[in-house]
This record gives sequence, C-alpha cells and structure tokens, in this order.
Amino acid sequence: MIKIDLITGFLGSGKTTFIRKYVKHLTDKGLKIGILENDYGAVNVDAMLLQDILGDKCELEMVAGGCDADCHKRRFKTKLIAMGMQGFDRVLVEPSGVFDMDEFFDTLHEDPLERWYQIGNVITIVDAHLELDMSEHSRYILASEAANAGKILFSKTEGVSESRIEEVTAYINKSLEEFHCSRKIDNIVMAKSWDEFDEDDYKKIENCEYTGAGIEKRYHADDVEFSSLYYMNKQMTVDKLKDCVNKTFSDKNCGNVFRIKGFMSDGSGWLELNATKKETVIKPIKEGQEIFIVIGEDLNEEAVNKYWD
Repeated sequence: MIKIDLITGFLGSGKTTFIRKYVKHLTDKGLKIGILENDYGAVNVDAMLLQDILGDKCELEMVAGGCDADCHKRRFKTKLIAMGMQGFDRVLVEPSGVFDMDEFFDTLHEDPLERWYQIGNVITIVDAHLELDMSEHSRYILASEAANAGKILFSKTEGVSESRIEEVTAYINKSLEEFHCSRKIDNIVMAKSWDEFDEDDYKKIENCEYTGAGIEKRYHADDVEFSSLYYMNKQMTVDKLKDCVNKTFSDKNCGNVFRIKGFMSDGSGWLELNATKKETVIKPIKEGQEIFIVIGEDLNEEAVNKYWD
C-alpha cells in the first residue's frame, strides 16, 4: 500500500518550506514521492515554489480550488485515484491552510482508496510567531489540525525563546480544550530549527503516525469565512511592494489579513513575495507568474483595492 502523509498548518505557517526539506530526505533514501497540492482559492501559488525539487523521484499534482466542498472532495478523490496508479512509495498532501481535516480521513476510507493507501502521518506546522488572539473560527482550524497530529513542528524558530514556544503550545492546548478535545500536545512538539534536523529527527517525523482525537464539530467547510483577492500583472518597485504589504496589514479597514503572497518581475528576473503580519520576505525565484494574492478573514475588497488595484 502507498503511505500518505498530510502536511497541515495554518495559513503562512511554512508547510511548503517543510515539504521541500522532507522530500529531499525521502528521495535521498530512494523513494518515489508524489505531492498533491491545493491552495486556498483558484490559483495555486505555493506549487510554483516546489518546481525545482521535481524530477524522476518527485512529481506534483494539483487540486484546483475555487469550488464548493463537495466539488473539492470529488476532485481530491479523483487525483488520489490517478496518483495511486503511478507507482509512488509515498504521497504527501499539502492542503490549504483552512482545510477541513475530516475531508482527508473520510476520503481515504472510501473505495478504492482504502485498498490502495495507508494513512502514514499527520504533520502539523505551527509558526513560532503565531498570534495569540485569533478569532473563534481560526482557533477551530488550529485545534482541528493539532488534534490529529503525530508531530507538531514549529517553524521560524530562529531567535525564538523557549518561553515563547511554551506560550504558543499552551495556546494550542487551550484551543483544543475550547472545542472539547482532552488531548495535550506538549509531548509531540519539535521546536528545533529545520536546518539542524538530522537523520534521527527525520526518523521521528517519518514515523510519527497520527492520533484519532476529535474536536467538537462547530463549523463545516461551507461555513468558511476566509477569502482571497487576486491582483494580476502588477508592475512596481520592491520598495512600493513593501509599502503595499505594510499598509494592507496595518489598515484595519482591510479586514483580518493573514497572508500576502505571489510573484512579480523586476525586469531582471522573478521575485517571490511571502508576507505575514510578522515578516515580509521578497527574494529571487527561478520561475513565477504575475500575480499577488491577499488572504484573510472578513476581507474588505474595496479597502484592499486601494493598495493593490
């Protein structure tokens, strides 16, 4: 049977970055890996960031977003059926940061997938700079991802104190309790810098499995309050881009903006933007497409358009 791992985490937590490192570890062992990507919205930006790790030992498939929950589940199942025929040793699923965890488990227990796939691990990525005043809906997503995790990997830990890790861990435990899950995550947290992971660390991750802990079902996929706004073919200087990002995050009229990501050309090559409230990263990338996506909760399109349209 094909092992299938779910790499989950809230928007901007660092799932794609971890997958790049995890895939290298697995392919170095001679395994053939399939990645199934779906992003929040109809355009998949994160898939562009995985292009350079693809080859004979790693292939990428995408589930198109921008549809209702039933449609998405059908697309998800169809892709897994197709990938089941391609000889992969392991499939990694990177869902949107607002993914309904039940969809993963329910789909894998349907025929013929239950005969082809074995659920391997649920690995949850948590930003060490996670905001500790999230909305109830966001806390619900966070709790649902943590409830099933075999390991919780903290990202962006450079310069982060142990007390901060403990504070975020306590916040996740409190969120689990809020949605009537008795589980505590203290013993499954890994807060080590990913650049320092050794073979023993990857062995723990590769065999961490998952837990069937549940939370109170307070929201459904169709209740999602998150949205995304798309801006195509934007030409600006790097300084102007930074200014747009900063103003979008700081202007409360824009709504609760979680993440801004995308690409643009500066004339000499492609630049990648990946921004959260805590950090804005702009760096060169081999390939891109002229698009920026603003993702958040209760977005005010008119207010956001002031900076991007």
